[in-house]
Amino acid sequence: MAKSDIIPVNINILGKEFQVASPEDEHQQLLQAASFLDKRMREIRESGKVLGLERIAIMAALNLSYELLSKSDSNPQEISIINNKMQQLSDKIERSLESSKQIELTDS
Repeated sequence: MAKSDIIPVNINILGKEFQVASPEDEHQQLLQAASFLDKRMREIRESGKVLGLERIAIMAALNLSYELLSKSDSNPQEISIINNKMQQLSDKIERSLESSKQIELTDS
């Protein structure tokens, strides 16, 4: 079975748009994940207890990781799969953030 083409998709987190390269057949899942993350980050920001985009993102990631790992019905194999998917997503977002920073620096 052929892997689908890697095509950029735009995601929106806390009003900022990021372009993430992703297999075309995974775009819908990526958009759903971005929407879920955006909701969680907005909840953290609105609590007023955490300031700064990076800190909000870290708190959201920690909370989501804890929830996933503490599920009573998770087995080690599922946890490993989840961790791999989370790492892939994290890598994609990190590359997008770096690319965004480079664009911001050249536009100044």
